[in-house]
Amino acid sequence: MTRSLASRTVSHAAIILFCVIAVFPFYWMLTTAMKPREDIFLFPPLLFPQHFDFGSFPLVFELMPMAKAYWNSVQVAVLTTVGTVFTSALAAYAFAKIPFKGSGFVFGAFLSTLMIPFTIIMIPLYLVFSKMHWIDTLNPLIVPTVLINAYGVFLLKQFMMGVPSAYVESAKIDGAHHFSIFWRIMMPLCKPALITLGLFTFIGKWNEFVGPLIFLNSEDHFTIPLIIASFQGVYTIEWGLLMSAATVAVIPIMVLYLLTQKYYIEGITLSGVKG
Repeated sequence: MTRSLASRTVSHAAIILFCVIAVFPFYWMLTTAMKPREDIFLFPPLLFPQHFDFGSFPLVFELMPMAKAYWNSVQVAVLTTVGTVFTSALAAYAFAKIPFKGSGFVFGAFLSTLMIPFTIIMIPLYLVFSKMHWIDTLNPLIVPTVLINAYGVFLLKQFMMGVPSAYVESAKIDGAHHFSIFWRIMMPLCKPALITLGLFTFIGKWNEFVGPLIFLNSEDHFTIPLIIASFQGVYTIEWGLLMSAATVAVIPIMVLYLLTQKYYIEGITLSGVKG
């Protein structure tokens, strides 16, 4: 009994320690955003601000087109998320529930695209998008991800393989075609996996830096990460403004995760077990 209690105590202490380590950067970001400029560089640093200064938050929107960048990021993240979830679910349903010759090879070739680093294809993509007159538009950030997302297809396929095929066969007997089965049966049953993929996609696009850096030229089309990077000068960094911008940028992700964490955990668990 004593050994069991000691083991649980150590486990809980380790979990609390890891939680503190994980949360501390966000705490430091928030407190730095609320400190007066002279308190930011104090040594030893202040773990809790003695004076609160919220002036850097409105200043972020005054000095940079933060509101426009917010809207651009919302467009990219939302459109990409909705499109990716739909197209990935369609492909996953085909691989999981529609037998066809060579499906294993096609699926393997599809997954092999995950091994191609973006640094290898970014120049060819730039040349292609330049010919299409897509440079300095949001299209290169949305369309490629919607058209092909190997990880999304893999995640949803694993989940759909765990759905009994009897549902599909029964629907076929009743005269339903594949799209009707996909939309009315498979999509509701795969809700946790769909939300999980949507959360992954939204966070990935909201935080994406390299793609916007390459394909966007004007501030009117900048996304949040590019605007935040603009607060870093060649010789100096405005830490108060930088942390205020980062705090404002992280709010949508935190709210979205808190609203969907139940489905997120369920989707990850079931997708890993099934199949």
